Amino acid sequence: MSQTNSIKGRSASSAVKKLVFSAMGIALAMVTSYIKVWDMPMGGSVTLLSMLFICLIGYWFGTGYGLLTGAAFGILQFIVDPYMLSFLQVLFDYPLAFGALGLSGLFRNRKYGLQIGYAVGVLGRFVFSTLSGVFFFASYAPEGMNPWVYSSLYQGSYLGAEGIVTLIILSIPAVSKALNRVKGQAVS
Repeated sequence: MSQTNSIKGRSASSAVKKLVFSAMGIALAMVTSYIKVWDMPMGGSVTLLSMLFICLIGYWFGTGYGLLTGAAFGILQFIVDPYMLSFLQVLFDYPLAFGALGLSGLFRNRKYGLQIGYAVGVLGRFVFSTLSGVFFFASYAPEGMNPWVYSSLYQGSYLGAEGIVTLIILSIPAVSKALNRVKGQAVS
């Protein structure tokens, strides 16, 4: 009976640890989302690594935790700085787009998994943001320009810039070593 309680205790402790790291990831993402390197005229910006902190949760704890953490972050972003045209637009721009960052968990057990997972997470956010741009903001496209092209270029400009900068930073050996050390603490 005590072995069962010990297993339940470890499981509860693991769940609490994941919850705490996820909350810290959301907090760091929130703070860094206000450190804007470049602000787009109609929404979106290049920030100081804000997407990375959500992708780390997916990479450390798996896709489910990553998706949930990203969706929670998206809802928080909407609460703090709301922009609403319709329920579907909010769904695409906030919980789905930021939730997609959790796709980083798909590559958690692969070599260069963080870099690949981060790129896939950002690509997922790009897809939902582009769809939102096409379905809800097509009227902003210059006359004669295909809304798909316009939305892809618009979203790709800031998401791609932050993605490239973050991948460069992740390739610095000291950063990689530090993140591996934190991962060890998170998943132990």
